[in-house]
Amino acid sequence: MVEAASDKFVVVVDDSKLVTGLGGSGLAMPVEVVQFCWNYNLVRLQGLFKEEGVEAKLRLDGDGKPYVTDNSNYIVDLYFKTPIKDSAAAGKEIAALEGVVDHGLFLDMATAVIIAGGTGVTVKTK
Repeated sequence: MVEAASDKFVVVVDDSKLVTGLGGSGLAMPVEVVQFCWNYNLVRLQGLFKEEGVEAKLRLDGDGKPYVTDNSNYIVDLYFKTPIKDSAAAGKEIAALEGVVDHGLFLDMATAVIIAGGTGVTVKTK
């Protein structure tokens, strides 16, 4: 929502955040789903990304119960073994599933990226 309400969206990172492709890092990519059909979506998400070797897991809280978002939804975390081949297509496929609220592929949002590294600072713009 911040990005949508802003004229510019600048991201600041260090060069350890740079990757050749999205996914495959071992970190979770969240997908927010309505409670009613969370398991249906978990299975569908796993099937969408068979080639990337995805593992889909329902996010749990500290008590082992499903984590509930501020909007009373659940989170299915996707763990990719290899990078996503086409992130734009993947975002559209995920968003098209019934019961998916949103996903963590934040594509084409930044107007500029400031990257700090051992040799200095680089600025990339659209």
